Amino acid sequence: MIFSDNLAALGIVLPAAAPAPVGSYVPVVRSQNLIFTSGQLPFRDGKLIAVGKVPTDVPLELAQQAAGAALLNALAAINAIAPIDGIKQVVRLNMFVNSAAGFTDQAKVANGASDLLARIFGPAGRHTRCAIGAAELPLNAAVELDLVVEVE
Repeated sequence: MIFSDNLAALGIVLPAAAPAPVGSYVPVVRSQNLIFTSGQLPFRDGKLIAVGKVPTDVPLELAQQAAGAALLNALAAINAIAPIDGIKQVVRLNMFVNSAAGFTDQAKVANGASDLLARIFGPAGRHTRCAIGAAELPLNAAVELDLVVEVE
């Protein structure tokens, strides 16, 4: 399947590159047929699109959009070392949500990324997942995610 065509049909343009790391790590590593991304924040055009606690500072819908933005950054990191069209299977998505006390809908936030993976990759986008509430995230981002994919 040509996933880049799906991106175009959805009106999605991947960022030219993943955002620069904010620490001492690399954004993506390939080990045989698996590609692992580092944690990706919801940067768009160099700025975080959602900052603070979900849902007190960041409404659920914006947190879901931020999850999608972080996902596109992860795909940009992957695309830098292997073409998106070479992805055989999305294996794992780990979502971290900067959660206000008592917030328990981390899975709904993660759906912002999971549903986008399904739209882009179809059956190959079905993945395992963790959705975890965090007390704080880097730069006070509302969400952070990492992704594991299998490539040809």
